Amino acid sequence: MWIKKKEIEQLSEFVKGYSSGEELDIRVNKEGSFNILKNDIYALVNTKNEQIKAVEAERDSLSDYMADISHQLKTPITSMMIMADLLEEAEPEKQEEFIHNIQVSLNKMEWLVGALLKMAKLDAHAIDFIKNDIYTSELLEAVKPSVAILLDIHNLTIELKQDCIIHCDKRWTTEALTNIVKNAIEYSPDGSVIEIDSGENPMYSWISVRDSGMGMDKTEYAALFKRFENSTNENGFGIGMPLALSILKGQGGDIDVDFGGRGEGTTFILKFFK
Repeated sequence: MWIKKKEIEQLSEFVKGYSSGEELDIRVNKEGSFNILKNDIYALVNTKNEQIKAVEAERDSLSDYMADISHQLKTPITSMMIMADLLEEAEPEKQEEFIHNIQVSLNKMEWLVGALLKMAKLDAHAIDFIKNDIYTSELLEAVKPSVAILLDIHNLTIELKQDCIIHCDKRWTTEALTNIVKNAIEYSPDGSVIEIDSGENPMYSWISVRDSGMGMDKTEYAALFKRFENSTNENGFGIGMPLALSILKGQGGDIDVDFGGRGEGTTFILKFFK
């Protein structure tokens, strides 16, 4: 088989161009071993380029993620340092206030660090979900201790319309459901009802959580499950909903949203595929 010098030079230029970051295309729609080789080399180079781009994108994403974490931790730390400096010379009543505020900030930081560690494990696929058949009522009972104070403060009640067996990891699903219920509490007017329902169809079993708010604007949806972005509550971090979604996806499930409106609140539907 004869190979023209020009073709060898073209292949050499392509390899050199790849090394310097140029994007060339040497693919040909012709028969012959050398042409097959050129197409294979192009495919290999293109694959490597895509891998490099993916690594760079992941690096940039990690950098942004670390910057967000730094910002979230910096605010309470700065606040506690200021209060600690003022504590010794403050009046007794002010000292009690400072100590209380420091405790609140420490509790927030403890929750944030715990949530971030959970998300890191989920992102790394380092969690083995242990699935069993659990009734929705059992999951709800596991959720209630974490939201009892919030429900009492806002005079809210939770009602379960229909019980159903859900095949899931109880511990992690409780975590996800807790975050969804806390979100419903945030958007529900005082004295209203948060409605929980559940059921199944041939494709999946589901749990829905509907608040009694005004419904969600579709423009809010883009940031809903994006970390650190969707928190209208000054005590929040915008991480509860992304964590809930990561937990559902880790179990092969998903979360859908009915935006509500026209007198109906937003409904979050946790789906557990069969």
